[in-house]
Amino acid sequence: MTIMVALTVLAGGAALALDNVAQGARGELAGGATVQVLDPDPAARAAQAGAVAALLREQPEVAAVRVVPEAEVAGLLEPWLGSGEGIEVVPLPALVDVTFVREADDSAVARLRARILALAPEARIDAEAEWLAPVLGAIATLRWMAVGLMILLGFTAAAAVWLAARNALGVNRATLEIVHLLGGTDGQIARLFQRSILIDAALGGIVGLILGGIALGLLARQFAALDSGLVSAGGLGSGDWLALALIPLCAVGIAVYTARLTVLSSLRKIL
Repeated sequence: MTIMVALTVLAGGAALALDNVAQGARGELAGGATVQVLDPDPAARAAQAGAVAALLREQPEVAAVRVVPEAEVAGLLEPWLGSGEGIEVVPLPALVDVTFVREADDSAVARLRARILALAPEARIDAEAEWLAPVLGAIATLRWMAVGLMILLGFTAAAAVWLAARNALGVNRATLEIVHLLGGTDGQIARLFQRSILIDAALGGIVGLILGGIALGLLARQFAALDSGLVSAGGLGSGDWLALALIPLCAVGIAVYTARLTVLSSLRKIL
């Protein structure tokens, strides 16, 4: 039970963290776009970027516009192109970050693209929701896999209790026959097994919750060290930890219910 609960806490924490990552990504990126001005002439490129920024500021669907400094663009490309002379020989695009009032649809982006191309024929506008969609799809798949793992672990825990209860019934069959002859009912015998399973499951659930929480804390520290905005959005809040704390209670409920059904079903066959 300790192992099952610890693994379920890990899977549940992963599902909640992935959901938080997806929500954070939608909030920060889905309502934005990036305009790249690709004219090879630096003077023309700067002029076109300024004209594009002025045009975007006049649009009612645009909430904010920011022209990205060239030094910041160079910093973004430095891991791939290096610094110094290596990056100077490459014509860097002028970037304009756009934040929409709400998530822009394809028609709104198409209208802006037509107006931008009239000012900067070499420009490109990339809606962040377009390239974000595959990322969110992958996150959703991982999240459902984590949920599926939790369900599988629940069935595994129930199977383990079923086997333990049947084994205990087989070992104590002679004693149970005597108790039954003395007037003990199936319900009374089932309650004895339920009490034993309850204690074992509760202890296992508490230990499993502690171990799973420690593992999640260590993983959270490792991911926080990456200093990535997308990853940092996947932290667990107080509500998430409260949901994880309910896992041992669910495990105890499954164990006790499974034990009762197993004992009552088996008693009808052997007594």
